[in-house]
Amino acid sequence: MRNISILGSTGSIGTQTLEVVQKNGDIRVTALAAGQNIELLERQIREFKPLIACVWDQERAKELKIKVADLPVRVVSGMDGLLEAATEPEAETVVTAVVGMIGIRPTIAAMEAGKDIALANKETLVTAGHIIMPLAREKGVKILPVDSEHSAIFQCLNGEDKRNIHKILLTASGGPFRGKTREEMRDVQVEDALKHPNWSMGQKITIDSSTMVNKGLEVMEAKWLFGVEMDQIQVVIQPKSVIHSMVEFEDGAVMAQLGTPDMKLPIQYALYYPKRRFLPGERLDFWTLHEIAFEKPDFRNFRGLSLAWRAGERGGSLPTVFNAANEWAVKEFLARRISYLEITDKIERAMEAHKVVDKPGVEEILEVERWTYELLG
Repeated sequence: MRNISILGSTGSIGTQTLEVVQKNGDIRVTALAAGQNIELLERQIREFKPLIACVWDQERAKELKIKVADLPVRVVSGMDGLLEAATEPEAETVVTAVVGMIGIRPTIAAMEAGKDIALANKETLVTAGHIIMPLAREKGVKILPVDSEHSAIFQCLNGEDKRNIHKILLTASGGPFRGKTREEMRDVQVEDALKHPNWSMGQKITIDSSTMVNKGLEVMEAKWLFGVEMDQIQVVIQPKSVIHSMVEFEDGAVMAQLGTPDMKLPIQYALYYPKRRFLPGERLDFWTLHEIAFEKPDFRNFRGLSLAWRAGERGGSLPTVFNAANEWAVKEFLARRISYLEITDKIERAMEAHKVVDKPGVEEILEVERWTYELLG
């Protein structure tokens, strides 16, 4: 029986992780953490019976405590509660599926407690990769990617020497606005941007996918996760999301991981690594799959990708500014307070105003995040 803690249990990755747990029946959930959705969290507590349940919002945590008073679960809140859920003594693996930079401190705490990380929070490596990866080596813990693209690369590298990587080919669907110009995207509404052609995801990541900011974040994450330079990563548009990513080796061989667009596959692979388990669901039918098309990404019209490249190449605190500005802008767009194109405009403004700090510590990273929010707000 394997024990896990799930941070972000009521979000898209969190709920799908619990579906995987439910179907397999041999994983015990010892801690759950959520933001504000106590109705769903209560149902999860009653079904999976964790020892600890964390709610970010203190008032909502008080409500939950009353609702589950008949159960032997300890309800905690805030960052202290999140850290407690991340370091729950019986958990061997922590699934970090919270959205945003809130995931940095719990991830570090879990690693320092000797726990493996099933990483779905890309902001952790984007902003603090220079801290996280050396810490993983020091503590002897695994970083197991849950993102479909990074899981694909991870699978392609099974049994391979990372020093033989020539290039990582990170695939992208292109999102709902593939092929459109900035002028054609001028009047994009929230509802339009939330219509991803292939994947079912949370609101934030769906917007990020439409702007290609998400792919930019994944490029920076891949740099740290696989120990490569930015110029060894190439983004390739693959509209049907059949190939989830590829690795080209020094001898010219290319390994690819293919599958249906189902997040349960990378989730389950991370939870049971290095073993594979049966996963119910659709399978690729190569008799009906007539072709797999590829395109070059449009850096000019999808400026989120080109700005991410600039941030990743410069490094230091600039990726934090890129990420924080995007978080702020997406929140404002979802609230209909800024236009769609202003998302990347705000990111660029913040990046240009920032004086880069080389090798920032955790507190400096969080301070840069606050600075970015104050600048844009």
